Amino acid sequence: MPAHHHGHPHGQHHQGHHHHGEGLAALLDLDAEVLRKYHAGIVGWVREHAAGREPATIVDLGAGTGAGTLELLAQFPRASVVAVDSDAAMLERLTSNAARRGLAGRVRTVIADLDAGWPDGIGEADLVWAANSMHHLADPGRVLREIQAVLPAGGLLAVIELGSFPRFLPADAGVGRPGLEERCHEAMARRRAEDMPHMGADWAATLTGAGFEVRAERRFAADLPAPAPEAAGRYAVASLRRSREGLADDLDAEDIAALDALLDEQGPHSILRRTDLTVRAERLGWIAARPA
Repeated sequence: MPAHHHGHPHGQHHQGHHHHGEGLAALLDLDAEVLRKYHAGIVGWVREHAAGREPATIVDLGAGTGAGTLELLAQFPRASVVAVDSDAAMLERLTSNAARRGLAGRVRTVIADLDAGWPDGIGEADLVWAANSMHHLADPGRVLREIQAVLPAGGLLAVIELGSFPRFLPADAGVGRPGLEERCHEAMARRRAEDMPHMGADWAATLTGAGFEVRAERRFAADLPAPAPEAAGRYAVASLRRSREGLADDLDAEDIAALDALLDEQGPHSILRRTDLTVRAERLGWIAARPA
């Protein structure tokens, strides 16, 4: 797929990014660490809907560094996961993350760009998990029909998409003009509207159009108050650094200078020195079944 979130974390996501590199991998791992309980709640919701049909094989499309894969393995202890991503380095990191938890024997990786066609190496699945990956695809409808073909009657697909990217700072961050983080998000939204036209799609309608029965929809909101855990500071730095790199031509000089001051880990305005950081994020979920 274009591989997993890629262009952002904010998830997992992700297939289909062009080259992302170490920075995005680290950001995805921090997202998984800081929002672990939140991710566990989403997988738990899927597990409730799979009750009575314990999956033996789960496919994670756009697996990234494995936040979804690891939580799926934890909550479906008899299942194995086929982790699919277009980025080999991401999958190597996923394998290492699984090995550290003693789970490597239950994971198989497949390097594939879903826009190039459904890969032979995936095989059949009882459950397909697609977190922050569907919006990267050039033709989600085609991929959804291909997903349906590998599921048994009644088999489930979970689509998790970003409702909002993480926010960390108060409206007045104490450097530059108030509203800095919101302006960054608005600029990123304009970029994504050009680069990823399926971001924010009506996935219920898209799933139905591909022949699925939509069983459930849900909004998941994370709101970690201050003082946020130590890793939240590193997560904020990684996320805003990525914004700073991607928005150099979209923000004015004052906002760029303010971002630079926040990202200067040795400076007086460093994000890592703050005690008022919070983590606010939202994801949207759909569970659909292949009709019997």
